[in-house]
Amino acid sequence: MKHTLKKVGALLLGLTLAAFTLVGCGSNGDKTVYRTVDEIKDKGTINIGVFSDKSPFGYVDENGQYQGYDVYFGNRIGADLGVKINYVSTEAANRIEYLQTGKVDIILANFTVTEKRAEEVDFTLPYMNVALGVVSPDSRVITSLDEIGPDDQVIVISGTTAETYLEETHPEIKLQKYDAYAEAKTAFENGNGCAWANDNTEVIAFAIENPGFTVGIPSLGSADTIAAAVTKGNATLLDWLNNEIVELGKENFFHADSEATLLDTYGKDYEDTLVVEGGVVAAK
Repeated sequence: MKHTLKKVGALLLGLTLAAFTLVGCGSNGDKTVYRTVDEIKDKGTINIGVFSDKSPFGYVDENGQYQGYDVYFGNRIGADLGVKINYVSTEAANRIEYLQTGKVDIILANFTVTEKRAEEVDFTLPYMNVALGVVSPDSRVITSLDEIGPDDQVIVISGTTAETYLEETHPEIKLQKYDAYAEAKTAFENGNGCAWANDNTEVIAFAIENPGFTVGIPSLGSADTIAAAVTKGNATLLDWLNNEIVELGKENFFHADSEATLLDTYGKDYEDTLVVEGGVVAAK
């Protein structure tokens, strides 16, 4: 009997140690997983979640390399940490999940800061401004949500602030939802939906690059900011990133980032409107 109890005790101890190993020392106790700055440096690699299909913010070029405004920032983070970067392709709907499961250390995927999201992840200081916008075909330019009829559908991407805003403020509007930006763009180009609601940066870029479409609503709802996000409770990485954003602001890094990655799309006129330097949102 004693021998059996010893075997059971050993088994339970083994399971406990295994569970601790899976969760790791950087856990907040509710199945979320993260790595501290020291752990990232010790490993020599940081995992950063970015979009692979949302030009000019995060996309894969013809050579298979990640490019864009968020990636430019990610490259600097890796350099200043002294580690290699493993970019992980993410979609809007799984950004929080990728942080909570430890698949990525940081999300740099055009992530709009909201109170609801801040309950699940920790946001850094902002590095970009954003609002919602609506683009529609020139044959029927939507200038007000009141112009959307009961038989119309508006394209949105699951997990975005556009989806949340329309569901909460205009539940009568029918939504056509897609998981990926590329899918939404293709559907809209093929005539699906009377309009596409998304970040105004995205719809403005779409209209510039695609003749025949107009941004009839350039700003919808409140003005928001874009920030990096880390797993809830990962204080060391959050503090490091906030300090990094402040220090980069002293060299006008994000303006340089914009000129390197956004200029071809938006021109110089949008730079001061879009860019947040040093984490400080300019008064309007």
